Amino acid sequence: MKTQFNLAALAPSGSADFQSAVSRISNPQTTHKHERHGDLNARPAGSRRYSRLETCATVWRSVLLGWVLLLFTLALQPSTLLAQGSLTPPGPPAPTMKTLQQVEPREPISSAPFIIKQPGSYYLTTNLTVSGGDAITITTNDVTLDLNGFTISSTANPASGTGILLSGRLRNITIQNGFIRGGVTNNGSGVFSGPGFAYGIRDEEGASVGVAQNVRVSGVSVTGCQYGIWLTDLTDTLVENCMVRTIQEEGIWAKAIRGCVASDCGGVAIQGRQVSDSRGQSVGSAVYANGIRAGTAVNCYGQSRSAHGLTALVAQNCYGSSNSRSGLDAGAAQNCYGESTSGTGLFARNAQNCYGESTSGPRALLATNAAFCVGYRPGGRAIEAYIANGCWALAGTNLITYKYNMP
Repeated sequence: MKTQFNLAALAPSGSADFQSAVSRISNPQTTHKHERHGDLNARPAGSRRYSRLETCATVWRSVLLGWVLLLFTLALQPSTLLAQGSLTPPGPPAPTMKTLQQVEPREPISSAPFIIKQPGSYYLTTNLTVSGGDAITITTNDVTLDLNGFTISSTANPASGTGILLSGRLRNITIQNGFIRGGVTNNGSGVFSGPGFAYGIRDEEGASVGVAQNVRVSGVSVTGCQYGIWLTDLTDTLVENCMVRTIQEEGIWAKAIRGCVASDCGGVAIQGRQVSDSRGQSVGSAVYANGIRAGTAVNCYGQSRSAHGLTALVAQNCYGSSNSRSGLDAGAAQNCYGESTSGTGLFARNAQNCYGESTSGPRALLATNAAFCVGYRPGGRAIEAYIANGCWALAGTNLITYKYNMP
């Protein structure tokens, strides 16, 4: 249906010029030749008014034509207003990440005994148990062994073999994240017996010639063995964040030890060149069975039944306790605490800001040079020193050759 616009009806009554303009717009073919050719002088009277009316009508006609074309186009193509294609995906999304095997190729270990002969990364897929001998033996360099949270155990009786053995002159070995367990127990008096592994982790040649280098053991727990983590302190070996418990002899032996706990050990609980943030407890009866033995000990706790609780060349922020010998024995002790039942609480060549306590021993604190130290020995010797500065006896008396800033 075509809509007609009667522009003539809009004209004022008696307006002949407006009627003429409407006729020209509606029938452009009747336009005078002189107007089509631009002869402005030939225009009739009132041409200025006529020109304005013609322009207005032209604009309205253009707007109307534009809207008609737009509506006509949309009516012919309604699909342009709708979504195109199916919204159902063709299938599940394809994987976009690499697999663990692609990122780090690793070899599984699902049975024991097992020998690692090629460099690479290995991991346990299950718990492993052997009735004798070594469970896993590493005979090549550049190996990472991830226990993957599983346990390696032995039922050998008497105890024998090794949970993880480093065999040969090895380099670049990492062992991490798991458990090694035997059946050795303590009768409560420091006497150990039972089945299991002789060693939890062992460097086969390190004890004699110290050849294992760049060996790191991290996040491993060893229990119920004759020896715990037994490497060497002669080359670059590191044991970190590990725990050993109920070990007949030495608990942890390495060059650097940090963040570790060794308890209920018959020999030295922890031994290393640099020991930090660690705790060692020895319950054996041997005079060498220290809680911690270190070149440098920082933020450590050592306890022993029959030997020094903690002994070090340099001790800082450490605590040592012993039943019968020095609680803490050091060349230089700073901010340390030593206590003993029947021995000297703290013994050092140089002691600074230290505290010594003894229940019935010969003295609480013994030092060549003592500065700002405190001794506690009721009814006995509190501090014995060659030179003392700013020290005082909390209980007992002092024996000092040269004293300063003291009563």
